[in-house]
Amino acid sequence: MFTGLIREIATVKNYSNNILTIQSKHKAKLGDSIAINGVCLTVIAVHSDGFDLELADETRSIVPESKFKGEVHLEPAMQMSDRFEGHIVQGHVDCVGTVSKITPRENGVDFIIEVEPKYIAYIVPKGSIAIDGISLTVNDVYDSSFRLTIIPHTLENTLMKNYKVGTKLNIETDVFARYIEHILAHRGKKASLSWEEVDTLQMSF
Repeated sequence: MFTGLIREIATVKNYSNNILTIQSKHKAKLGDSIAINGVCLTVIAVHSDGFDLELADETRSIVPESKFKGEVHLEPAMQMSDRFEGHIVQGHVDCVGTVSKITPRENGVDFIIEVEPKYIAYIVPKGSIAIDGISLTVNDVYDSSFRLTIIPHTLENTLMKNYKVGTKLNIETDVFARYIEHILAHRGKKASLSWEEVDTLQMSF
């Protein structure tokens, strides 16, 4: 599990034959889970200046190769002793969105992100979302897009400062929205959860 707080801007040294080689200050160990641009991957080799990660076929079928080039966001998996910040991020990319509009504001920048309409159900106004592994808050939700306002600190300390109209983004929607939708879709005509079921679902995290 991750929190969506980026710990380092790392660099891709090589990506071939499903193996991603990362140059990083982070001292990884074999078997560690590390999120690269929001994708949870497993360390399979360690080097003096970084480590190797292996990408499964499922990951490669969803995430564009461009997300594994140049500089990338890095977050090691959360430990039990860590403070819980950000929000619950699994490192499972649901879809790839596209920046469609960027509007500077007085104290931040608005980004409009386009996604396939079927994913809008899992994107909640004032709820949490992970964009390339960054924990962010959704401002508004539209038919096939949503709006984020990024504060100067986030821009300065992430790769979002480099994003342009047309940039592809790894998106992980809200885990609770996905679980609730799945439950409702598989319980027949009953369209609501009991409070007992809601409590049970929340206690699972």
